[in-house]
Amino acid sequence: MKIACIIVDDEPLALDVLSSLIARVPYLVLEGQYTDPFLAMEHLRKHPVDLLFVDIQMPDITGIELVRTLTNPPKVVFTTAYSSYAVEGFNLNAMDYLLKPISFDRFLTAVNRVRDYLELSQAAQEGNQTEEKKVPDYMFVKSNYKDVKINFSDILYIEGCEDYIRIHTTTKKVMTLLSMKNVMEKLPEQQFIRIHRSFIVAIDKIESKSNERITIGKESLPIGSSYLNEVTKRLYR
Repeated sequence: MKIACIIVDDEPLALDVLSSLIARVPYLVLEGQYTDPFLAMEHLRKHPVDLLFVDIQMPDITGIELVRTLTNPPKVVFTTAYSSYAVEGFNLNAMDYLLKPISFDRFLTAVNRVRDYLELSQAAQEGNQTEEKKVPDYMFVKSNYKDVKINFSDILYIEGCEDYIRIHTTTKKVMTLLSMKNVMEKLPEQQFIRIHRSFIVAIDKIESKSNERITIGKESLPIGSSYLNEVTKRLYR
């Protein structure tokens, strides 16, 4: 992964040193360097980055004060010539604290720590999103005093019978006390379509369609006039 970063230090020489260290690390992308911390704050407001290298001792505002002002601060690595600030820096959840003069191996240790943290965070976030997107491929319905599992992939069509519905699958028929509206809410929308007030069909099980009927296996099911436009749209999109 690429890590976008900026440097804030009131000493131009310190900026040069850090920018040269950053240039040696392929996954770091330097997007700005500032001697003026207020310009750096404006940059962060308009263009958020992943990592901020900031000197602690600066004349107008300290690096610690700068970080405290940020609503959504990036990961922070403090740089300073004074080790006495270390505890305060880590209280702000800084990723690391580099004491000047900064050696390349010590710098690399700090940025590798940042990369590992960001990669783990990204992996966790992607995992959560995958879990959120994951939907069941089955439903349970009550039939004859039992909870019966119905795999969506097995459903051919569903038939409304007054207060009940009959679910026709590849292996069985299941009667359950559900309305057509209720069962539609349980089904994955992209896989099923209602073609009539009394019929819902699995789109991938449709073998043919005429103006008024849909064929699934040996069954020819009517298309209700009020459903025809939607059926046509879904099947021919």
